[in-house]
Amino acid sequence: VQLQASGGGLVQAGGSLTLSCVASRAIVAFDAMAWYRQAPGNQRELVVDIRRGASTNYADSVKGRFIISRDYAKNTVYLQMNSLKPEDTAVYYCRAMERSYTYWGQGTLVTVSS
Repeated sequence: VQLQASGGGLVQAGGSLTLSCVASRAIVAFDAMAWYRQAPGNQRELVVDIRRGASTNYADSVKGRFIISRDYAKNTVYLQMNSLKPEDTAVYYCRAMERSYTYWGQGTLVTVSS
């Protein structure tokens, strides 16, 4: 399984970006998909995950600002990021989970300027 993340870039604080993660196979088969991020010098952290039944789990730091969604027809998961803050600056990774297997995308850089 390959995951291709895209959509990162440079944005001013308060702005918005939408990330995409395209899977090489049907995402309906996955138990869950998620977005993680890793800022320089920090550990990778969960941003949000979405499970097969559509339940979601957002990190407190992004609740009310970020929205995860998925399009089964396009095998794509999105992360809409609003009201971006400088502390959201990080490389964002998508992850897919199926039973004991986990797959990672290559990451896309989001830089938020103050």
